[in-house]
Amino acid sequence: MTKSRKTTATKPHPGKQKYPWLQGYPDGVQWDAQFVAEPLSAVLDRTIERCSDKTCTYFIGKTTTYSEIGKLVDRCAQGLQAIGVQKGRKVGLLLPNCPAYVVFFFGILKAGGTVVNCNPLYTVEELDHQLRDSEADILVTLDLAVLFDKAEGLLERGTLENAIVCSFTDMLTSLKGLLFRILKSKNLARPHNSELRSRIISERNILDNEGRPDPVEIDLEKDIAVLQYTGGTTGIPKAAMLTHSNLSINIQQVNAWCADLLSDDERILAILPLFHVFAMTSVLNFGVARGYELVLMPRFDIDDALKLISKTRPTIFPGVPTIYNAILHHPKTKSLDLSSLKFCISGGAALPVEVKRAFEAVSGCALVEGYGLSETSPVATCNPPHDSAVEGSIGLPLPATRISIRSIDDPTKEKALGENGEICIAGPQVMPGYWQKPDETKDAFTGEFFRSGDVGYMDENGFIFIVDRLKDMINAAGFKIYPRQIEEAIIQHEAVEEVTVIGVEDEYRGEAPAAYIKLRKGHTATRDEILAFLKPKISKIEMPRDIEFRDELPKTMIGKLSKKELREERAASASADE
Repeated sequence: MTKSRKTTATKPHPGKQKYPWLQGYPDGVQWDAQFVAEPLSAVLDRTIERCSDKTCTYFIGKTTTYSEIGKLVDRCAQGLQAIGVQKGRKVGLLLPNCPAYVVFFFGILKAGGTVVNCNPLYTVEELDHQLRDSEADILVTLDLAVLFDKAEGLLERGTLENAIVCSFTDMLTSLKGLLFRILKSKNLARPHNSELRSRIISERNILDNEGRPDPVEIDLEKDIAVLQYTGGTTGIPKAAMLTHSNLSINIQQVNAWCADLLSDDERILAILPLFHVFAMTSVLNFGVARGYELVLMPRFDIDDALKLISKTRPTIFPGVPTIYNAILHHPKTKSLDLSSLKFCISGGAALPVEVKRAFEAVSGCALVEGYGLSETSPVATCNPPHDSAVEGSIGLPLPATRISIRSIDDPTKEKALGENGEICIAGPQVMPGYWQKPDETKDAFTGEFFRSGDVGYMDENGFIFIVDRLKDMINAAGFKIYPRQIEEAIIQHEAVEEVTVIGVEDEYRGEAPAAYIKLRKGHTATRDEILAFLKPKISKIEMPRDIEFRDELPKTMIGKLSKKELREERAASASADE
C-alpha cells in the first residue's frame, strides 16, 4: 500500500464574464469540479479491487487480466526495491507498447521511484544525454537486439549501473513465442552471453518474490512520478517534472470531460507509443483508471493497424492527424468496419478540418481535437465530444483549467478576445518546473501561467484556436506568417495527402515559406497548379517560394509531421553551397 498526503486542486467559480468558456460549457461537466490527488499506483490498485477479472492488456493475441497485471506490478515493485529503487530513484523505460511497459511503469511508481520515458528510436548518444541528465542509472528494456544493443552500449559507457531485460517471447502466446524463437531468432539478443552480464538483471529475477513491496510515503505535490523529456519552445531537451498530483488529476479531468459518453467496458487502441505523454495519459493512465482493455500495438504499421482494428474492435481511438489521414487514404479502408468506435481524439498536432470531416464520414464517429503539452500532463483543452465541437478549434479548457491569451511581446498583459497571443495555461495538471533547470523554468511561466509557445486566440464563447508555434512563425520583411495557415490551405487540394511548411532564408524578405508535399496515390499535381489553387485562399506574401514533392515526409515517433529534419536538411544544403 502506498501512503500519501491528499490534496485538492480547484479554483473558485469566477463567473461567466471573466471566463467566457463557462457560457458554452458542456452539460453535465462542472468547470469548478473538485479533484483529489493520489499516487498513480493507487489508480491501478483501485481498479483491481473493482474489476480484477477484466482484461487489462491485449498484446499480439495474448490477454492479461487486471488481477494478473496487479500481481506482476507488486512483485516488480518488491524486486526493484531489492536492487535499490526507492523514493526519488530514477529508472528509464526503453520499451515499445507491451505488457512489460505497463508492469514496470506502475512497478517503479509503487517502489517509490520516478519513471524516465525513453524513445526506443533514440540513438545511444541521445539516450546517454537523457539518462545522465535525469540521473537514471537503471534502464528497463527488451531482449530484442535492436533495443538490447543500445542498453549494452550504455552499460559500456558507464551511463548505467544496471539494465533490466524483459523477455519479448514471454509476453506472447506459447505458440507465437515458439515460432518467434525459431523463425526470428536473429532478432533476439542473448544477454546471458554479454561480457557485461554481471550488470544485466533478468526480468524473472526482479519478479521472483512474494509481491509485498514496502509502503512508500508519497508527497503528491512534490514527488516526481515521471520525468517527461520535451524540446519545449527552445528545442533543447529538458524534462518536465510531472508529479503524482499532476498526473492523477489530469486523469480525473479527462474522465470528467467524457464520462457520460463511455461505459465501464471499453477497449482503447494503443497505437500511440506509451512513452509519449499523450498516450501515457489518454491511453495508459486513463484506460487503467476506468478498467478498460488496452489493445497494445508495439510499432505502428498501417496494414497491421487495420488488421488489429478489425480483429479487436476498439471503441476508443486516440491518435494524431497523420494516422487518421493514413487510414483515410489506405485502399482497404473502404471495406473496413469502424462502427465499433465511440470516441476518437486527435492530439499532438493540428487536425486539418478536411481530415476531421472525412474520417467522421468514414467511421461514423466524432473525431474531436484536444490540446496539451508535456508540461501539462498533457491534456489542457478539448472539444466537447458531442455536437457542440467547433471545427478548427482545440476546444475549451478542461475542468479546473484556465487559459489566458497573453501578449507575445509582454506576457504579463492579456489580449482581448479574438486577438492573437501566446496561449498560457494554469491548472492542477501544470508541472512545477523543468528538472534541474531553474532559469528555463522561470522563463516558461508568467505568474502561475505556463507559456505554451503556441500562438492562438480565444473567441467570445471561450473556444481556443491555434494559429501556430512561435518557433515556427516566419518573419517575412516584418510580416508574421504562420505555416499552419498555409498548410490548411494546401491540404484542401484533392491531390495532397500531407504537407509541411517551414521558413527558409530569402535574400529579399529575410524569410519565406517553403512547402513540402506528399501526393495521394494515383494523383498528380505541379508547382504551378498548387500555386493557382492557393491564390484565392492566402495572401501573396504567404505564397510558398519553394514547393517540393516527396514520396514521404519526416515524422516523429508518434506519427506527427516533423519540421526539424527539413530545417536541418536546408541548413546543411546552405552550408555546402557556401
